[in-house]
Amino acid sequence: MKKIILMACLLAAGLFSVRAQDSAASRAITMAEYQKTATFSITDLDKETYVKFENAYILDKSGFGKPYFITGDDGKKKRIDLYKLILKEGRVELGTMIYYTNEKGQRWAACMPGYKADAKVWEKYFEDVHAIEKDEANFVLKLSYVLSKELGYQLYRNATGAGNKDVSREAGTYGNDICFPGETEVAMAGGLTKPLSAVKAGDAVVTMDPATGKEKTVLVKELTIHDAKNYAITRLVLVAARVSGDREVVLSSRVLEATPNHPMAGGKKAGELKVGDEVLCDGGVFTVWDKTEGAGGTQKVYNIVADGGNTLIMNGVMVRQK
Repeated sequence: MKKIILMACLLAAGLFSVRAQDSAASRAITMAEYQKTATFSITDLDKETYVKFENAYILDKSGFGKPYFITGDDGKKKRIDLYKLILKEGRVELGTMIYYTNEKGQRWAACMPGYKADAKVWEKYFEDVHAIEKDEANFVLKLSYVLSKELGYQLYRNATGAGNKDVSREAGTYGNDICFPGETEVAMAGGLTKPLSAVKAGDAVVTMDPATGKEKTVLVKELTIHDAKNYAITRLVLVAARVSGDREVVLSSRVLEATPNHPMAGGKKAGELKVGDEVLCDGGVFTVWDKTEGAGGTQKVYNIVADGGNTLIMNGVMVRQK
């Protein structure tokens, strides 16, 4: 009887939460994919917020943010982390990965399928969750609370444009796309630049090692183009000052526009940067002088997939390849 009640509780939370996933592009996760998620291990839940597996699947913590710490009547603190499970091809959201850590550091994982998943996949998910319940009393109750609270908030934010951003600013599309406007200038081989929208497979672009500052050229494998939408855009104004004498200051500046979830060379996403944060550029370390974020107007956005390196130089700013 207890198992039935707990599963009903989890199902209610799950049905409510998958409605939040409905706002993103989705297709049914297959049983083979579901079983594969058991191998998706995260070493450091605090630092690894965007992780790729087999170059085909992505776990993305953006939108969920900090973990939940749940303390029960026994006084023991448990931790629950949520990640979006995304199919890299087409940026399709397949479900939600759940990582549960107890007070001893032991960890369990489960994947909550998207709303289109076959009944057999959902049955397997409930079996896996119940197996954790056998090891950790009241796990289902704690998970149901987190799913109802966190993913219910996601549904509310998607439906109303509310949340932790001003409604007028939320008018832009906040999705899984990690890209730049087409007019962004890309550093090419030979010291040239080219608008991102004009880059083609086979072009030679510059990649830079964040640790050493050394540059090398790599070839473009493909230019990813996302359909025209009113994407949310983060606009960063970056400044570096060099004092060369008494009251003599040389200022350099860079301006970069990107979707809020694109990772910078330093690890943070563009939307996570704050005024005063430091950003790596082709001319050294710059400081965020100003930051704005809002709907950028209906446009296509683009991203480069390169054959080597892990950074690109966009408008003179070092960004991560994704």
